Amino acid sequence: MIDKVDTEIHAAQATGCCPIVTAVKEDSDIIRPVKPNTIAKSLAIGNPADGVYAVGTVKESGGYAEDVTDDEIVEAIKLLAETEGIFAETAGGVTLGATKKLIEQGKIPKDESIVVCVTGNGLKTQEAVVEKIGKPIKIKPNIASFKENVKE
Repeated sequence: MIDKVDTEIHAAQATGCCPIVTAVKEDSDIIRPVKPNTIAKSLAIGNPADGVYAVGTVKESGGYAEDVTDDEIVEAIKLLAETEGIFAETAGGVTLGATKKLIEQGKIPKDESIVVCVTGNGLKTQEAVVEKIGKPIKIKPNIASFKENVKE
């Protein structure tokens, strides 16, 4: 249906579990299994069954792959919350953190329109950030309490 597809597909994984990213960076078709060690539990698949297809898709599209540390995941979650009001789960932090790195490396042009998939709500993975974002502010269920506690 589409004559020409010029969309690049990039891959993102947590540093503590990145067999697909490693294969892309090493320009290899071999996916070496790893033991997951990351806060991004939903993405922690150390031996991805379709990893070879993921690597092939990235390579064929002209994309690249990047991994992010647990600290970078938390920073990306905080960035999205502070700038867009979106509280993402750790997988969203991986996606945004890797996108940021790919832009900084020039692999994704700064002036391009891009799609970053962030689908999971941060309430699912609160334990990953609770010690790093400060205590929540508790307010009464009324506007006066909200205004009293929110910075303008």
